Amino acid sequence: MFCNSCGGPLQPDYRVCPKCGSPIQGAVSGPPTYPPSRQGRVMRHIQPLAILWIIVGAFWLIPAVVMTVLGTVARIFIPFGDSIGRTLGPAVMHLMGFGFLFVAAAAFLAGWGLMQKRPWARTLTIVLGILALFHPPVATALGIYTLWVLLPSDAAQEYTQITRTA
Repeated sequence: MFCNSCGGPLQPDYRVCPKCGSPIQGAVSGPPTYPPSRQGRVMRHIQPLAILWIIVGAFWLIPAVVMTVLGTVARIFIPFGDSIGRTLGPAVMHLMGFGFLFVAAAAFLAGWGLMQKRPWARTLTIVLGILALFHPPVATALGIYTLWVLLPSDAAQEYTQITRTA
C-alpha cells in the first residue's frame, strides 16, 4: 500500500504517512503514481539526459569525420618505400573513424530513445553511461548523472510506468 499524497510505502496499520505526515484515509494499492506536480526523479531528468546524450553523439562525430578523412589522405604522407605503413595506416585510421561513428550513433540512439520514451533506451543508456565513466572529465560526469537517474530499482519501475503511458 502507498500514500495517496506522496506515494510513500505504508503498512496496513499506519494512520499517518511517515514520509509526508498526511493522514491516511484510504491507501492506494500497487506502485506509486506521481501526480503532475510531484514527478519522480526519472521524469524530471529524462529530457535533459536525452539532450546531453545527443550532444555527446554530436561531439563523437567530430573525431569520426577527422579519422575517416585522415585515413583517406594518409597515403600521401607515408613514404613510398614503406608498403606496410601505406597499407595499414589508412586501414587503422578508417577503423578508428568507424569506431567513433559507431559510438556517436549509439549516443544519438540513446538520446532519441529517451526522448521517445522507448523501453530499450534505458538499458542502452545505462551501458553507455558505464562506458562513459572511463572518459574523464566530462563523459565521466555524464556517466555518473546517467547512472544516478536510471540505475536504481525505483527508477526502473518509474521508467517502465513512463513507457507505458507514452
